[in-house]
Amino acid sequence: MSVLVVGYGMAGARLAAELHARDRYLPVTAIGAEPHRAYNRILLSGVLAGKLAEPEVTLAEPAGRGVALRLGVTVTAIDRAARTLSTSDGDRIPYEHLVLATGSHAVLPPIDGLAEPLPDRVAVFRTLDDCRRILATADKSASALVLGGGLLGLEAARGLALRGLRVDVVHAVGHLMERQLDPAASAVLVGTLAGLGVTVHLGAATTRVSCDSGGVTAALADGRQLAADLAVVACGTRPETALARTAGLTVERGIVVDDRLRTSDPAIFAIGDCAQHAGVVGGLVAPAWEQARVVADVVTGTASRYRPPAPVTRLKATGIDLAALGASTDHDGELLTFADPSRGTYAKLLVRDNRLAGAIMLGDNPAVGTVIQLFDRGTPVPEDRRALLLGRTGAAAPAADSPALMPDAATVCQCNAVTKRALLAAWRGGARSAPEVVAATRATTGCGSCADAVHGLVEWLSNQEDPA
Repeated sequence: MSVLVVGYGMAGARLAAELHARDRYLPVTAIGAEPHRAYNRILLSGVLAGKLAEPEVTLAEPAGRGVALRLGVTVTAIDRAARTLSTSDGDRIPYEHLVLATGSHAVLPPIDGLAEPLPDRVAVFRTLDDCRRILATADKSASALVLGGGLLGLEAARGLALRGLRVDVVHAVGHLMERQLDPAASAVLVGTLAGLGVTVHLGAATTRVSCDSGGVTAALADGRQLAADLAVVACGTRPETALARTAGLTVERGIVVDDRLRTSDPAIFAIGDCAQHAGVVGGLVAPAWEQARVVADVVTGTASRYRPPAPVTRLKATGIDLAALGASTDHDGELLTFADPSRGTYAKLLVRDNRLAGAIMLGDNPAVGTVIQLFDRGTPVPEDRRALLLGRTGAAAPAADSPALMPDAATVCQCNAVTKRALLAAWRGGARSAPEVVAATRATTGCGSCADAVHGLVEWLSNQEDPA
């Protein structure tokens, strides 16, 4: 039996590791269009900010003779009848199981002046090469424009601001991160960003981008013109489905898959950003890694079905603490909100049937860990909702961020579904430092937002005579 994986990003690399963990002698070939080893795309904002070096975002890879890597190679065609695929270097490779992990690509909006190849002072923000391109210009720049006020745009903006650039974010919609935030949360976030050196322009449609030796100018629909030394385009992504579509697979917004992540051809699977399950296209790391686990089970003969994890979005930008959970923009249910713009704090809870259906937690709120746990486990919310909303802890809302009080079943790392129980098991198995615990459990290797909790738990265990 042989498995071919097309795409060696976060989803493809995790699948290779999962397959290797189940059968280290299973022949697996991973083909990646990028010339780099697999890296954590989520942490590129840290590289942009100068907080992380490239080696620090490289993903651990499976070691052993079972996994062969072919990097810097693209797949040009799939012959489903012959069960082979053709590559850009002229090779023809047979497969028994084929997994498409082709990811997504950055969208260039229909703006005059934005077309491939992009001018030297303009870049999208998606890949490691994009990050390098941005940095090459940022190092000799004093100002930047970021087109797009979604998650990636704000992370890019904050990263460039940390490098000392004056940053303007131009967003065509009336509030930031409209998929995760409501207008009230956006208003608080705009104020927070202003204090961090990022100016936000909302409801501002860009009609033209022009470049010359002096910089970049964005012309807005209202007549304004914004000039900078550098422009970053972060206007969303689109699933990479061209290969699947040409091969005759069922494609809608993404490559359509069933509960076992099989496409319309049972020998071909799809995972990650390119896959569409139950009408939903992914985009977060936790679903992609869960999909990789399911496919590895199915391919190696274990019954498994994909059940999408509840969405938890974290903004990874220094100086901004933001979590958006579930139906964070909905209003149908018991709705509680609290805003303190002067302190950069906003909290919203959406309760249905006495359980959290959605939440927004922006700013310093001690209850954020409790809120995420309640949402993740689907347990009833405290009778005193204000304890969660205002960050008060006590009997009504346990101090879930405390390692001692955190339930063993609590999920510490959302991206990898690592519970406190799993971290304890790693400790009892001989892992005696944070890096060793991380290596044993994969905690912190996704978005990294759980790093403080994991290190706190390890420190707490180190101070216990008997952590059992």
